[in-house]
Amino acid sequence: MIARYTEIPVQVDGILDDPAWAEAVPYPLSLARDRLARGDVLREPGEVRLAWDGEYFYAGVRFVDTDVLARGQRDQMHHYQLGDVVELFLKPEEDPGYWELYATPAGRKSSFFLPEKRKLTDRDCGLRVAARVNGSLNDSRDRDHGWTAEMAVPVASLSAPGRPFRPGARWRILVARYNHGQGLPEPELSMVPQLSRTDFHLLEEYAVLQIVR
Repeated sequence: MIARYTEIPVQVDGILDDPAWAEAVPYPLSLARDRLARGDVLREPGEVRLAWDGEYFYAGVRFVDTDVLARGQRDQMHHYQLGDVVELFLKPEEDPGYWELYATPAGRKSSFFLPEKRKLTDRDCGLRVAARVNGSLNDSRDRDHGWTAEMAVPVASLSAPGRPFRPGARWRILVARYNHGQGLPEPELSMVPQLSRTDFHLLEEYAVLQIVR
């Protein structure tokens, strides 16, 4: 997955109208292969775009969603248990540790660092998020259209001694979505890249992140 350099910083307002997004590759989310094998189909699609500059690594998402839910009222919660959320996983290829970062349609965020697989610890990386809902939030009586979100991760937080976040650096990435809603029999979990099974911690299956200047 490619993150292109942008001369113009992204305005983190939840509206994907920045020049960086017009130039970015759109990556569609999909179900994991285990869900497809049992006959599931992706009911509500989405896509992600990536960019970066000297200060931040950016992710912008656009999701179809007919029932937008986000009941978590604070940052640093396990929002996937409380409604819709996008999760951004970033991992240096040479290190065991990796980041797990959340944004919700309510504009809430969480920032976790895992020093090793599945060992979750709170760590503030300076993550910035913003979101916009096309419809109503937390009202299942009507039909919504979807939501968008932008995430900005400080490059300084991602960089490690001897391993700066820059072109040529070896990183892996996964973008995942929990989609809750009244019309879904169970939360719909989708991602890019496509995983062999629905487990967002299959580190070996994360995409190579190409940081392009």
